[in-house]
Amino acid sequence: MKLNGSLLKGIFSLVICAGGLGLLVMSNHAQNTSPKNIGNAGKDAIRPFKVKIPQEAVADMRRRLAATRWPDKETVEDRSQGAQLKNLQALVRYWGAGYDWRKAEVKLNALPQFVTNIDGVDIHFIHVRSKNTNALPLIISHGWPGSVLEQIKLIGPLTDPVANGGRVEDSFDVVIPSLPGFGFSGRPTETGWDPDRIGRAWDVLMKRLGYKQYVAQGGDWGAAIVNAMGRQAPAGLMGIHTNLPSTVPGEVGAALAVGGPAPAGLSDQERAVFESLTAASSVQ
Repeated sequence: MKLNGSLLKGIFSLVICAGGLGLLVMSNHAQNTSPKNIGNAGKDAIRPFKVKIPQEAVADMRRRLAATRWPDKETVEDRSQGAQLKNLQALVRYWGAGYDWRKAEVKLNALPQFVTNIDGVDIHFIHVRSKNTNALPLIISHGWPGSVLEQIKLIGPLTDPVANGGRVEDSFDVVIPSLPGFGFSGRPTETGWDPDRIGRAWDVLMKRLGYKQYVAQGGDWGAAIVNAMGRQAPAGLMGIHTNLPSTVPGEVGAALAVGGPAPAGLSDQERAVFESLTAASSVQ
């Protein structure tokens, strides 16, 4: 599906807008990028990155999957007792024998990837500049469980809209970071890396790349990050786009977090929503 680029850019004039980007056209073309401070030896250094997973690590994963000790089959034909054995076994077979990691590795390494340290954590990111020097910088946050692999199909349509039915003025420079502790980013050694802190780190990243103005997009956990960025309103952030707009009052969120009772004073409709959220949390 192809979107009119002017409409897409118009989305970012809003603080929050529901719906996805809707750009699902695959592209095999990506422009190389050269961040301004690449190769610097200082604390703001941006280092080139390539994915190189040792074959032994891949083989070890396959051995461990093959050695899975399975429970007995559930005694019902539906999912009321949890994940069904046949579905789990099919999933493990796929990851153990069907998934071609090297193919994914080649796909990632065809893109410009970098690592930079922000607030003590190495942040991995893809950075693709458009041929259009007036392209709008865009940072895209993935969700949980997820990775930058989910987002690379957006790069072609966003950086080269002309090749996908758009106009040159609809171009974006695209930055896709791996969340701290995800993918090829480093693992935090302390607590506190919540959406607010990650949002501040994303602002540091964009400015470290030389962008004075930019927009941000996210879905699922990424939506929480861009919502935080919208609240923080750092200088240069022109707008955000979220795939998951939602607001939860503080007392409701606190009760949901610990599985507590519904706060007093809820209407019948609000209590019904609270109970449905509680049920959804218990299933997860």
